[in-house]
Amino acid sequence: MKAVGRAAVILGAFVSILGVGIASTTSAASSGLPTLTLALNGRSIDVSGALQSGAVNVISSVSVKHTEPILFRLNPGVPFPAFAQAGAAVSAHHGDLNYLDPYGSIVFDVSADKGTTSAQTTLQPGNYLAVDLSSSNPNPPHATFVIAQAPQPRSLPRPGATISAIDFAFRGPSRLHDGELVRFQNSGFLIHPIQGIGVKNAQTARRLTALLRAANDKEAPKLGISFPEFAGPLSPGGVQQELINERPGIYVLACILRTQDGREQTQLGMERTIRIVR
Repeated sequence: MKAVGRAAVILGAFVSILGVGIASTTSAASSGLPTLTLALNGRSIDVSGALQSGAVNVISSVSVKHTEPILFRLNPGVPFPAFAQAGAAVSAHHGDLNYLDPYGSIVFDVSADKGTTSAQTTLQPGNYLAVDLSSSNPNPPHATFVIAQAPQPRSLPRPGATISAIDFAFRGPSRLHDGELVRFQNSGFLIHPIQGIGVKNAQTARRLTALLRAANDKEAPKLGISFPEFAGPLSPGGVQQELINERPGIYVLACILRTQDGREQTQLGMERTIRIVR
């Protein structure tokens, strides 16, 4: 499954960046929000547009088959060079992304295929890194930028539904609508992704849930027919929202990152069956 091994992928990208010193596709509603544009071509990432705090519509303009842009905000007072310590801390703890917390936060993480993908988020003032995690290059495409304090920060539009990740469960409606603006947020104390696994029917969803709770990573992926990523790993407080355009059907939400004692979070109940309807 896509979520399996995500910690290692992010860690590898971070370590590569530091060494040089420094979802199925979804769309956001046309909300009139300021736009932050990420241009990705598999070799570089360029950041432009609204560089002020508040709600923004993040547009990922992609010229290759697939990318995985994230935005990482450094904590106030943490300079860019100090980010090397964050990579070292994660590496020293077997890829546990929660050891990024003293240095900053993953505030945005989407899966963006060729073309244009958009999702909404809220950016606080501060220093940021934009990174394309999909690259196999040991030095993945990245850029640094600064978000200034806006005189009047915008707020996110009210979504039709909200899915929240907590420690250790998902909260929110069991039914979402195709074309609905949905907010995905991390309301817990640990980093969580919100991964979807499409299945054939409710019986398969129950079987998949049992396999996830048993940490059977060999058999569980075989039951999936699609793997939309509604939100990649987000730090506590992270919020992003987008229009749902997945095929109507049954999906199991899952977080397969590991806890400090080595268990996958699905073993602690972090999975939830939902239905997407027209």
